[in-house]
Amino acid sequence: MKILLVDDEVELTEPLSRALTRQGYGVDVAHDGRMGGQMAAAGHYDLLILDWMLPHRTGLEICQDLRSRQDTTPVLFLTAKDTLDDRVEGLDAGADDYLVKPFELRELLARVRALLRRPVLSGTGMPSELPLRLQLGDLVLDLENQLAYRQGQAIELSEKESRLLAYLMQNAGQLLSHAQLQDYLWGEEAVQPSSNALAAQIKLLRRKIETDGSSTLIHTVYGKGYRFGEEGHR
Repeated sequence: MKILLVDDEVELTEPLSRALTRQGYGVDVAHDGRMGGQMAAAGHYDLLILDWMLPHRTGLEICQDLRSRQDTTPVLFLTAKDTLDDRVEGLDAGADDYLVKPFELRELLARVRALLRRPVLSGTGMPSELPLRLQLGDLVLDLENQLAYRQGQAIELSEKESRLLAYLMQNAGQLLSHAQLQDYLWGEEAVQPSSNALAAQIKLLRRKIETDGSSTLIHTVYGKGYRFGEEGHR
C-alpha cells in the first residue's frame, strides 16, 4: 500500500512518515501544494493524507482537482481547521475523512487502516442490491448517475451524498440513530468519526436538496438522530 503525505510541517511529516513506514506502508512526502498536486495526479497511490493550508496550492484544491477527474483515491484531511463549516467544505470537496490537529497517532493509524480496507462498491458507489432509482414525493434519486431531482431541478451529488440519501430514502419515516448512520457511511469495522463528521454530511445534503421554496425532508430528532420524509410521513 502506497501513501502520499502532503504537509509543509517537516517536524510533523518526518515522524509521521516513519510511523507509517513501520506499519508497512510505502510513503512519499511533499511539502508544498504544487508538488503534492503533481505527485497525486501522477500517482498510483492507495491513500492521500493532505494538509489544507499549503504553500502554492491548498489541499482543498488538490482534492477538488482529483475528484473533477473522477479519481476516487481515498483522501484524509489532516488539518488545524476545526469548525463544522471547515469539515463541510472539506467533505464537499470530496474528502473521505477529516482529522483535526493535534491528533493522536493511534487514531490516525486506525483511520488509515479503515480507509485502506474500505470495500470497493459497484460503479455507482452503492451496494448492488439497491434499486438504481428511488422516489419520495418530488424528490427523485438516480443512483447510477449520482444525481437527484427536486421540483424538476437536477442536483449533483458526491458518492457519499448518494449513499446517505439512498439510505435515508430507503428508511423514510423511521428514526435513524447517529450510530446507524455512521456505521452505514463509514463501515461497521471502521473507527467511527466524530459526531461533527456526520453533522457535516447531513448539513451538506440538506443544503443541496432543501432549497428555497421546497419542504424540509431531513428532520433532526435532537439527541437521537434523524428522520427523513415530508412532514407527517411516519
